[in-house]
Amino acid sequence: MSGLAPPLSGDASGAERRAVGPVSAPNLGGEGAIDHPTRDVGFGVYLHWPFCASKCPYCDFNSHVRQAPVDEARFLAAFRAEIAHAAARTPGRRVSSVFLGGGTPSLMQPATVAGLIEAIEARWGTTEDVEITLEANPTSVEAGRFRGYRAAGVNRVSLGVQALDDASLKSLGRLHTAEEALAAVRTAQAHFERTSFDLIYARPAQTPRAWRAELTEAIARAAEHLSLYQLTIEPGTPFYGLARAGRLTPPDEEAARALYDVTQEVCDRAGLPAYEISNHARPGAQSRHNLLYWRYGEYAGIGPGAHGRLVTAAGRVGTVTERAPEAWLARVEAEGHGIAETEALAPDDEGDEFLMMGLRLSEGIDPARYAALKGRPLDASRVRALVGDGLLAARPGGRIAATARGAPVLNALVAALAA
Repeated sequence: MSGLAPPLSGDASGAERRAVGPVSAPNLGGEGAIDHPTRDVGFGVYLHWPFCASKCPYCDFNSHVRQAPVDEARFLAAFRAEIAHAAARTPGRRVSSVFLGGGTPSLMQPATVAGLIEAIEARWGTTEDVEITLEANPTSVEAGRFRGYRAAGVNRVSLGVQALDDASLKSLGRLHTAEEALAAVRTAQAHFERTSFDLIYARPAQTPRAWRAELTEAIARAAEHLSLYQLTIEPGTPFYGLARAGRLTPPDEEAARALYDVTQEVCDRAGLPAYEISNHARPGAQSRHNLLYWRYGEYAGIGPGAHGRLVTAAGRVGTVTERAPEAWLARVEAEGHGIAETEALAPDDEGDEFLMMGLRLSEGIDPARYAALKGRPLDASRVRALVGDGLLAARPGGRIAATARGAPVLNALVAALAA
């Protein structure tokens, strides 16, 4: 498998399971676009703003705290240069989704966000129904700033709420209270038709009963979409050190599975089924940008530490930019882009990535697309065996998808299919 792993986050996105309809989108390429098996999925742009007010102890994302004010004008000029470089490599595309992730993009001034969106529109053009999402933290939510983001072209906001009780928020290193988070949700919903917020579960000492109550309250506050992530202890984070020292004990596998099952049950009953393992939405409210990732579409990664997947005349390539903001800035100013690594993806890589991403979705994958990417079909006998074991299920149109039993063991399922 390729070493340049694509992002799994979005509503972060880094980590969506009922059927969400067929893969289709009108005129997403345009004259000059290169044909490939997933071209109709669309073309996206991911913009990474790497700065935060503080670093959460569980976070291993590329985020940085700076004591001095960030020179937004200088960074905007560099973003524009990298957008121009990416557009020159991808002629004929029209952008169907934009995601401003981080870090904390809501620390940017609205004028900076407007400049980023204007650069994308000038270099590529956008579809009429383009989805433009901005991630925000409750502590940086202001009604005036949100009005500015809306005027800039943002039409969807994803809020990092993470928990609805103050004790959990404090333990997670968050700077807001539960009431401040809910006030931010109300402010976002007053300015944007489409909103989402994140919660983290499988927190230390969390019980199914407490999570059921918290999730029920969250659904009552959420208009259309929730991203619900199990807490993972990532190497290099403060939580990792605390866990190794025995000062933090997350739920064991059995307890985490019980919390996962509560998540599915409560959301299903409330009309927000999972359309991907960690993302839940009312019908029609799925994050289109995240669907583009999971359907293995094409996207440009712009900004410090951003990943991209571009289709060139030589095939699909993975790109990664410089992680450190200042190193990225210097490289862009010297070379016109901040790309530190480019890897040509072999058919095996493409097939494996397609499986890994697509089987996270409730709609599953089209085996014919896998064969077009991989250069060979899935082993029919292996597919039948996994269906017989209750880990895979057939879907309309010849698609296959992970079942409720298969989703929690997705890595093993992908490995079995890719072997």
